Amino acid sequence: MSRARQFGASVFIGGMGVAGFACLALAFAHLHPTDTTRFVCYLIVAVLASSFKVNLPSGTLSVNFLFTLLGILELGLPETLLLGLASTLAQFFWKPTRRLQVVQLIFNLSQVTVCGAAAYGAYQLVSVYILHGPGPLALLAAALVHFALNSLATSTVIGLTEDKLISKVWSDSYVWSFPYYMVGAAIAGLVNFLNQHIGWQSSLLVLPPIYLMYRSYRLYLGKLETEKKHAEQVSSLHLRTIEALALAIEAKDQTTGEHLQRVRVYAMELAKELGLNDDEREALRAASVLHDIGKLAVPEHIISKPGRLTPEEFEKMKIHPIVGAEILEQVDFPYPVAPIVLAHHEKWDGSGYPNGTAGDAIPIGARILSAVDCLDALASDRQYRRALPLHEAMAKVVSESGAAFDPKVVDILQRRYVDWEKLARQQPLQSPPKLSTDVKVKRGLAPDAGFAGSDAPQTTIQSTDSEDRFAAARAQAKSLVDLACELRSSLALGDILALLAARLQNLVPHESIAVYLRRGDVLVPAFVSGQNAILFASLKIPLGEGLSGWVAQNHKPILNGNPSVEPGYLNNAALYSTLRSALAVPLEANSGVVAVISLYRAHQDAFAKDEVEILEIFASRLGESIAQAAAPKASSAKAGR
Repeated sequence: MSRARQFGASVFIGGMGVAGFACLALAFAHLHPTDTTRFVCYLIVAVLASSFKVNLPSGTLSVNFLFTLLGILELGLPETLLLGLASTLAQFFWKPTRRLQVVQLIFNLSQVTVCGAAAYGAYQLVSVYILHGPGPLALLAAALVHFALNSLATSTVIGLTEDKLISKVWSDSYVWSFPYYMVGAAIAGLVNFLNQHIGWQSSLLVLPPIYLMYRSYRLYLGKLETEKKHAEQVSSLHLRTIEALALAIEAKDQTTGEHLQRVRVYAMELAKELGLNDDEREALRAASVLHDIGKLAVPEHIISKPGRLTPEEFEKMKIHPIVGAEILEQVDFPYPVAPIVLAHHEKWDGSGYPNGTAGDAIPIGARILSAVDCLDALASDRQYRRALPLHEAMAKVVSESGAAFDPKVVDILQRRYVDWEKLARQQPLQSPPKLSTDVKVKRGLAPDAGFAGSDAPQTTIQSTDSEDRFAAARAQAKSLVDLACELRSSLALGDILALLAARLQNLVPHESIAVYLRRGDVLVPAFVSGQNAILFASLKIPLGEGLSGWVAQNHKPILNGNPSVEPGYLNNAALYSTLRSALAVPLEANSGVVAVISLYRAHQDAFAKDEVEILEIFASRLGESIAQAAAPKASSAKAGR
């Protein structure tokens, strides 16, 4: 429960206590005893009947109000309030179903007193000033006032303490009890009629109809309980479906539990701030876990790629909201999850995908999810970049307000994100079940979260110059292979790689080069040269991790990746690198990938697409030669200048 709601609940309960005390003081200040014998009999019957109560999800329902109505008709205000207080106390101490809480006792006693006094006042007002005499309409007014105050007070305190919408609590738990009050008013009126024509002792006959009313509502509530259990089973089925689907995403995307938890906490807090109804909140809760389920249809090498996606790869990635929505439509959730998943990459200005929906036409849940998901993605480590400090990530989200994100959502997020981050960290993290698979899948995120939409300029190569460079690359690669074959006995692996580096420098300019040999499931540097050579020479890159590990595992090149994501490259905070771009290609032999050539440059997006092809020309011709040269013995890294 939030501090604001906790404070509100305390103020409300305190106010009820003060009001109840004031009503008692006012009533007993004008005490005029009536028929003591009648009052004692009513008191005994009320205490005995207090055990006739049924349990509700939000409390209990009893017949106490019936004796309040009888007191209004037959007794004075002090005696009427005493009947309500006595029966309420009896409920608490006669076979209690839960441990007594002082705050709950104070609230219930105050509520009974205030409701009884208000109902008594309503009866006197209608009978004296409107009807000019007692009558059924006055009794009806008293019953209506008692029902309204009692149900609204209880709904308010439950809504504040359990962080629920007060109107929702009232409509779900108390509206249906209105006929019960009307039946009670009819019984009280009948008893009053008998008293006037037969004598007040006939009131003792009220116990049988009270018991019948009690039994009928027990049966009615039993039916409601059966329906509730069925609804809970359906809800549990949906929850298990969500968990199973989330596990499927975990297997495909390896998004951490911390990420999902933060997104869920932020999203639900935003939903409260924006006043979403229960169905919208439940839909958002499910979507915060399942929004990336469509990535099941995206090839693994695209999801885990630690670099910019190619246009073709991005086209594949853009289908995941559509596929995700189609999957979730088959689940038949009782709240609208699929529309949120479909639209969670739409942008406020209409530039998003898949449909280009804009503004308020985007479901509010999707607008919330896109903002909080982006914030947490920017503040988390990814394959293609390091995490930003949370305040810097928030600044980037703010800069997209009105373009990518709903300004109203961003405004609330900016004001509250620090508090919500603390709240997310306080939540216990549940370990997900481990799947029976040996596949290691790295996290991936849609391009608009940071790695496909860069505005950095791409260098280009003119067509004629490109053809000349391709020809030169083929010629130099052939001569290098020929030289390696001719001098196989005297030319070591380090010498071949040094010659390769020298020839590549003119064709594909670079500040640093590293050639990593595959040794089982690890890449080790066999040759490094240029800036940060000592750093590169110290790396041991697990297969599938970082730029070079991803290239080796997926047999695909990477263009303009982030060098800092190579495992271990910048673990030492005292070290600083000016390298901003990486170009890496696999070297394959008959046995598979034997090495990875990685080139690094200082500027971001420094390599051109044509340079990938040039490097691949060398890689396609040198794979077997390097495999043969590396086979006799493992070579240590050779650092050049």
